[in-house]
Amino acid sequence: MSARGRHGARRLLLQALYQHQVGQQDAEQITAQFSTEPGLAQVDANYFTTMLADILSVREELDRRIVAAADRPLDQLDPVERGVLWIGLAELTRREDIPHRVAIDEAVSLAREFGAEGSHRYVNAILDSVAGAGR
Repeated sequence: MSARGRHGARRLLLQALYQHQVGQQDAEQITAQFSTEPGLAQVDANYFTTMLADILSVREELDRRIVAAADRPLDQLDPVERGVLWIGLAELTRREDIPHRVAIDEAVSLAREFGAEGSHRYVNAILDSVAGAGR
């Protein structure tokens, strides 16, 4: 699958993680719903389903990493920022097939596109901190 396919999957993944946070749906419910989305056929669907299940299974661990690197409490992050950070952190810490720079750049891109003004800088700082600690 092309890089475009994976970027598109990250966009859908962010939407799914947002939905999880506001609607409290689990990975199976969200996957079932997104499986009917025409856009899923245009992206790396395997990446989407694998990452969704993985992120939701370790979200407490990801939240601990966010809290350790952030300058504000977790409950002050909006669901978009938190979802972007979950994706970036999962790629940084759980996916050896994704270079750190790609994980950070993709997360910053998602934050620019969907996050509040300036949130991409915040996402970049947190992910840089985590990536630096892992080196």
